[in-house]
Amino acid sequence: MALECHLVWATTWMEEANEVVSPRIGLPRLPVVEWPVSRADEGPRGLHWKTRRLVEWASGRPFIWVDDEISAMDRLWVDAAHTGPSLLHRVDPAQGLADADFVTLAAWLHTAGHR
Repeated sequence: MALECHLVWATTWMEEANEVVSPRIGLPRLPVVEWPVSRADEGPRGLHWKTRRLVEWASGRPFIWVDDEISAMDRLWVDAAHTGPSLLHRVDPAQGLADADFVTLAAWLHTAGHR
């Protein structure tokens, strides 16, 4: 299933995701979110260390974040700090992205008017 959106890597793999993961799953070379040096204990308890940077990166634009570590605190933070639409979609780390996940992402893109 193709999603009508711009994809970026938001992973600790950084550029290595383009070398190792992209070819294995049929993705082209993608932009990479650069992670600042930060301490894991910065911010509210339970906030993922990626959350603040992803909100900064999105800069009010609609975005979907797919990760296996998204928590309720991340959702609260994004709702309060991000001015545009967003979908934080948690996937099962043992299963990865499944067909049902792609259906959810496509439906959000459609209803958010970004298709």
